[in-house]
Amino acid sequence: MTLVNNCNIPEDLLYVIDKHVWARREGDLVTVGMTDVAQNLAKSIIAVTLKKPGKAIARGRNIATVESGKWVGPVPAPVTGEIVAVNAALETSPGLMNTDPYGAGWVARLRPTDWDGEVADLATGPDGVEAYRAFLDSEGIACGG
Repeated sequence: MTLVNNCNIPEDLLYVIDKHVWARREGDLVTVGMTDVAQNLAKSIIAVTLKKPGKAIARGRNIATVESGKWVGPVPAPVTGEIVAVNAALETSPGLMNTDPYGAGWVARLRPTDWDGEVADLATGPDGVEAYRAFLDSEGIACGG
């Protein structure tokens, strides 16, 4: 676990930093979710509306909408692809995004259509963590407290 401004930012994930979205390649699929930063900013997540599997989605378009007591916003797709699975558990237990954003709180699985062309736009590894740190510092964002 890598802590950045008291936020958990794992080095092994890929990030759309300014959208607080993570991606993890798993075979020919990409699992997507909101980062620890996003769930800290949102506070208690009370509802999640998921797109339907089978839907083609362009990078940057919403794969879900998340509602908390203080915020309603999108979870954008980090890559273009087809939604092949959604985390139906979020519909009855949206707080999973708060308690386990990188595990049980995942949002959707996509089959990317241009992984090689789009993966370079995602931040990852030690450089990605440092880029996320710079973004959080510039925005004055920290988790917890």
